[in-house]
Amino acid sequence: MTAPELDWDDTADWQNATRGLLGRLDPCIIRDASGRVVWDNERWSFLETDCPVTANPSLWRQGRLNAVDGLFEVVSGVYQVRGFDVSNMTLVEGETGVIVVDPLVSEECAAAGLALYRRHRGGRPVTGVVYTHSHTDHFGGVGGVVDQADVAGRRVPVIAPAGFMEHAVSENVFAGPAMLARARYMFGRGLPAGPADMIGFGLGQGTSAGRVGLIAPTESVTRTGQELEIDGVRMIFQLTPGTEAPSEMNFLLPEQRVLLVAENANHTLHNVLTLRGAEVRDARAWAGYLTETIQLFADRADVLAGSHHWPTWGRAELVRFLSEQRDAYAYLHDQTVRLMNRGLTGPEIAEELQEFPASLAKAWHARGYYGSLSHNSKAVYQRYMGWFDGNPAHLWQHPPVEAARRYVDFMDGADAVVEKARKSFDDGDLRWVAEVLNHVLFAEPDHTEARELQAETFERLGHSAENGTWRNFYLSGARELRQPTEERRNIAGDFNTGVVPALSTEQLFQSWAVRLDGPAAAAHRLMLRWDFADRAETWTLLLANGVLTPLRGDAIGGEQPDAVLQLDRSVFDRVLSGRTNFPDAIDAGEVVIEGHQQALWTLLGLLEQPARSFPIALP
Repeated sequence: MTAPELDWDDTADWQNATRGLLGRLDPCIIRDASGRVVWDNERWSFLETDCPVTANPSLWRQGRLNAVDGLFEVVSGVYQVRGFDVSNMTLVEGETGVIVVDPLVSEECAAAGLALYRRHRGGRPVTGVVYTHSHTDHFGGVGGVVDQADVAGRRVPVIAPAGFMEHAVSENVFAGPAMLARARYMFGRGLPAGPADMIGFGLGQGTSAGRVGLIAPTESVTRTGQELEIDGVRMIFQLTPGTEAPSEMNFLLPEQRVLLVAENANHTLHNVLTLRGAEVRDARAWAGYLTETIQLFADRADVLAGSHHWPTWGRAELVRFLSEQRDAYAYLHDQTVRLMNRGLTGPEIAEELQEFPASLAKAWHARGYYGSLSHNSKAVYQRYMGWFDGNPAHLWQHPPVEAARRYVDFMDGADAVVEKARKSFDDGDLRWVAEVLNHVLFAEPDHTEARELQAETFERLGHSAENGTWRNFYLSGARELRQPTEERRNIAGDFNTGVVPALSTEQLFQSWAVRLDGPAAAAHRLMLRWDFADRAETWTLLLANGVLTPLRGDAIGGEQPDAVLQLDRSVFDRVLSGRTNFPDAIDAGEVVIEGHQQALWTLLGLLEQPARSFPIALP
């Protein structure tokens, strides 16, 4: 439901979202080299109409603001491309070229944004790239604005916060497949755009579907107060690790008096734990860093711009914005801990903290379009207390399917539960309907009446949600329940292969370690030595006790490997990117194996292919 205290006559956000427009791509549709559409911002045109009953008016308003696209002047010399992806690409003009900050998700969108900039500002070369943090929507399109050779040749610096590569890998490679599957629900990727379906998710309208890559940084920001100069542009940095991303930073452009706050302050409450999955973020540290941002930079900035949404102009306005964002994260942290120490569990705390105090609740930018007070408070509880709420009854519960069968049996069978659920549905107790029908569907997935009633329940919950990610989860769940059985299956996938060349060899081998079928591998002991000639690098992979351990150099203790592989790292990259395979590379002489070749096939056969799609609303 929409809070009654919201000021619907306040047009400041609309004025700021459209201020400084220099031009747009008309229509705002971006294609890859084959002609496939990777981004279509025109699909949100329906948001120009009045909000229907199938959407929350506050979320509808947010989607309309997010759908504004084009090239915008922030101040002279600083520009933003917005509406070309989920994130913004900021362009800062230097003495000889332009510095690109956060080059979107995919190369095609970043290239289109740069082309629009050049159409209006001239053909300046890219003289630097800055990644503000370690999420894909802020580095994935880098190949569309700069060439790897220019970076490798030290002609174009790439700047990122300390720990960037480690965390970009951990989120996008190690846990990437599971996160990707849940992200399909979170971002509504299977939903059509429309008043009853996908209307955005608060942080943005959608994510592009082009080529994603990664060029490793050439320089790291390691401390707050560090200054760099790129192409004559001074930047003063503030490290903010453990906030919206494990590796993140804000920075000030002192000459332009522009403060870039990455994703630490947005026109929505953000996630302390995103519904797609991630490390739980530190809401207390997040609030503390925003206090530090105000203290460091507020008296030196006239404009605040972020990696999402629209800028804020005016010193008083940006201080108020940062202060209210700070107080939102501090409130949800402090009040969760207070109630936790009173003995409440995560779900009980979420029920207790229904709303921010009125002074915060009326701030449009503190509304829960992307994060929510409900699931963020559960995340704070999880950060401190973990999955276990202390109740012994919850220490060793049956897994969902086995528990569901027992619940349904106790409740006199599936048909009886569905009949009672329909009465609760008519009474408007949708949360209870969703819970009890979930037991029916995990016990009897093909119960037609339960599936349809649960789908209707999810639709009603989704249509009333102010939080865009909740809406998408509910509506994606309804869609899954109505899919034919043969379409509801696991689909094999992998991590994003576009990032492979940027990863260290150790990180690539670690990605194999988390795919190893431990129980099956426990019957084997193998050792394979890998000599990468083009990098003068040697690694040994030890398979023992169901664990795959990468060792730099030769094996400890002089144990002889079962096989020695000689190859270039570039060949290994092509194999892992799916552009060739080991048998073909061996036949072509690109991989030479000495010893027992079967050791390689045994190891590869023990690596499980991760799923990129799996049922969520059903077992």
